[in-house]
Amino acid sequence: MLIDLIRHGEPVGGRRYRGQLDDPLSEKGWRQMRRAVGDHAPWDRVVTSPLRRCAEFAAELARHHGLPCEEEPQLREVGFGVWEGRTAAELTQEDPEILMRFYRDPVAHRPPGAEPLEEFRQRVVGCWEELLTRRPGSHLLLVAHAGVIRVVLCHVLGMPLERMYIIQVPNAGITRIRVDGEGKHRFARLLFHGGALESSDRTEGDAP
Repeated sequence: MLIDLIRHGEPVGGRRYRGQLDDPLSEKGWRQMRRAVGDHAPWDRVVTSPLRRCAEFAAELARHHGLPCEEEPQLREVGFGVWEGRTAAELTQEDPEILMRFYRDPVAHRPPGAEPLEEFRQRVVGCWEELLTRRPGSHLLLVAHAGVIRVVLCHVLGMPLERMYIIQVPNAGITRIRVDGEGKHRFARLLFHGGALESSDRTEGDAP
């Protein structure tokens, strides 16, 4: 089973702690997504976050290639509480150390009103495991968010949540994970991260 995860492109309004705000893609964001995928369509199904910056591209891609597409609410981004809609510059102007505390330990230093990171992990990993069970042998494309992709990678690589922000996830970057076996014998490995299908047209990876 192969699962590709692609982060949405740039939304309207540029870089900010957007969380579950439902901004659409900007024109640049649409270009980023279309360029990352190119003319490739190796998937059996597209699964997407319901937020517009993911779902609208997923629907266009699925229509263009005649693929089934489903929205999965559990793939929406983590809620950032009072940080939603604010930029890093705005936050650090009020407290210069606020982001350093957050990135060093995002579990202990949640923004006020933010979704608890363990609850976020549970819903994302729960969705991931359900997809593996429900779609064995498939090649899926998940259109999602940086936080979702970080949590999946932490799960696959056995990393603690406190370290999730050491993983950089670029706009329109594609991550590919191969999953072999079933149930408790399931084994997942990361094949590539953060690239585009034009430059990462491979399925097996370098290792046997």
